[in-house]
Amino acid sequence: MLVYQDLLTGDELLSDSFPYKEIENGILWEVEGKWVVQGAVDVDIGANPSAEGGDEDEGVDDQVAKVVDIVDTFRLQEQPPFDKKQFVTFMKRYIKNLAAKLDPENQALFKKHIEGATKYLLSKISDLQFFVGESMHDDGSLVFAYYKEGATDPTFIYIAHGLKEVKC
Repeated sequence: MLVYQDLLTGDELLSDSFPYKEIENGILWEVEGKWVVQGAVDVDIGANPSAEGGDEDEGVDDQVAKVVDIVDTFRLQEQPPFDKKQFVTFMKRYIKNLAAKLDPENQALFKKHIEGATKYLLSKISDLQFFVGESMHDDGSLVFAYYKEGATDPTFIYIAHGLKEVKC
């Protein structure tokens, strides 16, 4: 299994269990998330509760919750939304910090295409949710989520060069 860690913080942000699609010249990865039910599973054994003297709400578990699989699996922490100015300020700092960690070949590719990827993200800024890894480090990678038109499940966007592949 492959796990993708934040290159700057070491937080686990993704794994190969969630296939990605490269967009914006491979700078961004798009991953489909899913809403899932977490908690007890209600099993229908075919018994008739009213004939058995049971209540109608018997078997209802207050511990059941709907969560997004990626957020839950990697313990992502939602952050307040950014406006365009805050986002540009964050990206400038992030690009500087990340570029310093990349080897020369990846650094050149990253610098060549990150402006287009940033513009792509800026075009969606009002629709984006922002997440950080479990450590909630200020300088870590952001994970972005949005709902495509008509979709009921979120789509996540990762900055590919900010991820380090680790075999487990």
